[in-house]
Amino acid sequence: MSSRTCRSVVLLLVTGLVSALAAACRPAAPAPPRPEPASLVIRNGRIVTVDPARPEAQAMAIRGETIAALGSEAEIAPFVGPATTLIDLKGALAVPGFIDSHAHFNGIGQSKLGLDLMAATSWDEILAMVADAAKHAQPGEWILGRGWHQEKWTARPDPNVEGFPTHASLDRVSPDNPVFLTHASGHASIANARAMALAGVTRATASPPGGDILKDGSGEPAGVFREAASGLISRARDAARAKMTPDELEAEALEIIRLADRECLSKGITTLHTAGESFATIDRFKRVIDGGGLGIRLYAMVGEPNARMKDALAAYRVIGYGRGHLTVRAVKRFMDGALGSRGAWLLEPYADLPGATGLNSTPPAELRESAELAIANGYQLCIHAIGDRANREVLNLYEETLRAHPEARDVRWRVEHAQHLHPSDIPRFGTLGVLAAMQGIHCTSDAPYVLARLGPQRAEEGAYVWQKLMRSGATIANGTDAPVEAVDPLPSYFATVTRQLKDGSVFFGSQKMSRLEGLKSYTINGAYAGFEEGVKGSLTPGKLADVTILSKDILAVPDGEILSAKVLYTIVGGQVLYAAQ
Repeated sequence: MSSRTCRSVVLLLVTGLVSALAAACRPAAPAPPRPEPASLVIRNGRIVTVDPARPEAQAMAIRGETIAALGSEAEIAPFVGPATTLIDLKGALAVPGFIDSHAHFNGIGQSKLGLDLMAATSWDEILAMVADAAKHAQPGEWILGRGWHQEKWTARPDPNVEGFPTHASLDRVSPDNPVFLTHASGHASIANARAMALAGVTRATASPPGGDILKDGSGEPAGVFREAASGLISRARDAARAKMTPDELEAEALEIIRLADRECLSKGITTLHTAGESFATIDRFKRVIDGGGLGIRLYAMVGEPNARMKDALAAYRVIGYGRGHLTVRAVKRFMDGALGSRGAWLLEPYADLPGATGLNSTPPAELRESAELAIANGYQLCIHAIGDRANREVLNLYEETLRAHPEARDVRWRVEHAQHLHPSDIPRFGTLGVLAAMQGIHCTSDAPYVLARLGPQRAEEGAYVWQKLMRSGATIANGTDAPVEAVDPLPSYFATVTRQLKDGSVFFGSQKMSRLEGLKSYTINGAYAGFEEGVKGSLTPGKLADVTILSKDILAVPDGEILSAKVLYTIVGGQVLYAAQ
């Protein structure tokens, strides 16, 4: 080796030794700071976020009311401190808290106080329930119930009018107590003779605007009241309630809220859009929230006449009241009734009742005034429309109003139900930016009589056309319309992704949603429908920690297992408000 080469080797060795010594003497780089401990950590399962930035995670850290972080088990482990509560998913599924985008909160609670007729398979079964209630009722006490549906009975009652039973059978089991039974849809009712007498309904009583008093073959009231006509009986019932003291009325109202809150939380619902509330009810919601008595979050639509809204809408508008438990920025109105009671407003006659096209329940001129009030006060407008004629009229109204108010931006006006559409109106949802607040469970629950009411061609072209609407660019927000149906997202989700009926048949399966589309319709789409996508609807750091944990992975299990999934936990704002026993 030459002397020059030897010197180079020595120089390299010395340089390396010096560098190593210098590195050894330098202080080690500080470890990254440990994050502030989380109040709650969820881990060891599948967390589906509905956030495209991070669709899935293994664990989630919650600090206070909001989500702090999502990641792998190792990434979230540093968030665990001595006071951190841990939920071990044990392989279960966590998703954003379910948002029911159309239900009736007080109706859910009220249904727990009266006869629950939803599971009845025959009129005789209902008569037995009324007879038992009459045995235990005080003299003159009203017997109330809700949930019957004549199209879901195993046989037609005899006698009947248009498939509805007459009051004579009710009179036999309850001759002295007034009986008032509301249809599952809320758009029809049956009353006995005692109730009709208290309401002053006779052979000479005319049907009110927007309603029908059904008559039997001799021209006498059959006891069936459709749409606005039910108000004749409900006002008589209200007159009886007027004898209750204010304290008794308030105690009942608070119990209704408590029952509804408990029922919703047990079904994994963290936010509910309650469709059509009075100003008095909104005031009561605030009082309950102020006292810490409401777990669920409510998005309340005002359901008041125009005359009352003119003076009060501005004062009642509120967003995120009570740490996000109440928002009031929407108005609910009606264009028509329901298909089951033949109150839905159609362009062509009912296939099973030629000559009848349903009912327009609110004059379009009145709804135009509602639209102007909504624009003037910064409210979303949500109009109930089920029949194709009703949907067309609503879309026309929205288009005309928004054209006249180019300054109105991002109004997100909604059609509640949007169940039966004329093919030419389907693209208008996307073009106009109108949201479709639909209920998956209605599709499969109503399907047998949808074919009878509309005929197969109209049913295929425009009944519950979710994929057609989504291709138009429309957002679909899902729900149950409870207490029309049970306030349970899982049967509605199952219907949404399978369109499978009880007999195993599928109702126009090309329109079903994918599993992920169905989940989005119950989470981020619902948040968007309430202008709340920035704070809820996905499991994203910084958003509210509203989480539903299910026993089964409804995104992956076979169709038949979706309905057997159970809600394990309902978490609202980082607090576990329901845990399965």
